[in-house]
Amino acid sequence: MREVRTLYVDNGEDGVRLDRWFKRRWPHLNHIQLQKLTRSGQIRVDGARAKPDTRLTAGSQVRVPPLPDAPSPRDKNQLDPRDAAFARSLVLYEDEEVLALNKPSGLAVQGGTKTTRHVDRLLSAWGEGLERPRLVHRLDRDTSGVLVLGKSPGAAAKLAGAFARRRTQKTYWALVAGLPKPGDGVLELPLVKRGVGDREMMVPAEPKDPNAETAETEFVTLSRAADKVAWMALWPHTGRTHQLRAHMLAMGHPILGDPKYRNETSAALSEGLKLQLHARRLVLPHPSRGTLMLEAPVSREMEEGFARFGFDEHEADPEPFGRKRR
Repeated sequence: MREVRTLYVDNGEDGVRLDRWFKRRWPHLNHIQLQKLTRSGQIRVDGARAKPDTRLTAGSQVRVPPLPDAPSPRDKNQLDPRDAAFARSLVLYEDEEVLALNKPSGLAVQGGTKTTRHVDRLLSAWGEGLERPRLVHRLDRDTSGVLVLGKSPGAAAKLAGAFARRRTQKTYWALVAGLPKPGDGVLELPLVKRGVGDREMMVPAEPKDPNAETAETEFVTLSRAADKVAWMALWPHTGRTHQLRAHMLAMGHPILGDPKYRNETSAALSEGLKLQLHARRLVLPHPSRGTLMLEAPVSREMEEGFARFGFDEHEADPEPFGRKRR
């Protein structure tokens, strides 16, 4: 609205606050805008200055100055430009078939009842329909690191097939409580889901449990801080929910910073730390050519853990499982 107008307060609006009277007519106006208009005297009631909480009387004249235009309606699928820029900032690798992101800790991969900002939503930065990248695997909300997507239905199917057929090598870094003995090996321990809602956990299954899922994790100790903390490389041969977290707890060496899969020792060592689990490296077949080797820089959360316990990421063996091929 670009002209000054005088409007009358209706009988049914007697006693209504001035700011609410405006919001009913121009819902796009915010509190700060109304404050400025009243403070500067541009809004007047019966010729006098008024405050946002002024109670109106039926028949009163309200001076309405030129008001900001309402923003054009945003398509419900359109991504905020800031979120689109954030999504693009996460790219580790991209070609015509593959997209790899460095997922930060705290960002969920998919949405839920109370989760509206997540990776799947951010993929709108690449477009919709056939242009929209497709998820082919998952990471826990608080796990950082490499996340791979397919940029076409065919590429996504091939990438997902590589995960399903165990043609990928996934290297996670983790800081755990205590020193696992032996320092390397393979843990084969079936898991089953127990509990409800926030208390739902993956726990070791009884031998004859029909709901048990096979779960296999290869592990190698990279370094140690006295006898308190070990820096581990973990390779989940299977992809069960919370597999690494549940397996390390079952071994008696829970991952630091984990609020769910923990014991008294890990809780004491974790003070002030977020989950110390990072999807460091992923090697897998490219959908149409050669092999992809993707690596995510250490997250800020894990840098804090390294600093606390004196670990140096440059000391890590880049191929910790190379000498232990199955």
